[in-house]
Amino acid sequence: MKYCFFILLWFFFPFHHLMAQQGKEVTLHTPTGDIQGTLLIPQSKGKVPVALLIAGSGPTDRNGNNPVMKNNDLKMLAEALYKNGIASLRYDKRGIGASRQAGLTESKLRFGQYINDAKSWVDLLKQNKKFSSIVVIGHSQGSLIGMVVSQDKAVSKFVSLEGAGEPIDVVLRKQLESQPEYVKRIAFPILDSLEAGKMVDSVPPMLNTLFRLSIQPYLMSWFRYNPQKEIAKLHKPVLLVQGTTDIQVSLTDAENLKKADPSARLLIIKGMNHILKNAPANRQENIRTYYLPDLPLNKELVTGVVNFIKE
Repeated sequence: MKYCFFILLWFFFPFHHLMAQQGKEVTLHTPTGDIQGTLLIPQSKGKVPVALLIAGSGPTDRNGNNPVMKNNDLKMLAEALYKNGIASLRYDKRGIGASRQAGLTESKLRFGQYINDAKSWVDLLKQNKKFSSIVVIGHSQGSLIGMVVSQDKAVSKFVSLEGAGEPIDVVLRKQLESQPEYVKRIAFPILDSLEAGKMVDSVPPMLNTLFRLSIQPYLMSWFRYNPQKEIAKLHKPVLLVQGTTDIQVSLTDAENLKKADPSARLLIIKGMNHILKNAPANRQENIRTYYLPDLPLNKELVTGVVNFIKE
């Protein structure tokens, strides 16, 4: 009898809770295809704030995962917000996951397209009378996208999670500085040309992954956006979150953003890495967490973001 009781308890309570957390599938219609997302709304008689979650670079889906690594950081963040009475919308970027049909060929893709998509999601959220306010939360590259989107008056607050504090061309140049001299002799002229808005027809095979002809238009469109200039345009509450064991974005990035927007709040979380989880500074052990989908988010992160939204 006791065994049967637990079976019934699992069936009626956890299943209902699970269904509530799965959220509602929503579709954003664009001229170049549909983009799919998940809207998670906590039960409430009154209005609730809603957060638009913007994923980072690469083939990253609404949950923060890609075909190689699964960590569920954005999914966990959405669920944490839900448990604290905050709604969220997260989505697969165009060309990724359920939004793959909206993908553009690489040569036609531009950084501004990601910005326009996020703006369209904000416009969609504006129409829902259930929401008391709209907060944009951008992770990694999504931070830069979020800064531009948050210039919309309808966005009440902005949260940057592990966002770069310098333009991507500056970041690339610094990364190339660590390469052998012969690589720099080849790479820097290409980078100089792209920064000047001029494509390079001939790229050595060793640099094709970074500077292939089809990706150059996208890179040049990305180079136009300076996170320090964009965040300075925000005249609203801003929270900058940076973990001390992030091996992709440094504390200096967060400090640069803070300088650009002195009124922004800077939350430095000891022992948190780029995917918002506790991790050691050791690079190999740090990267191992990128493959652990059940590893929970850093608790200080959740508390900090929830309190900021509710203030």
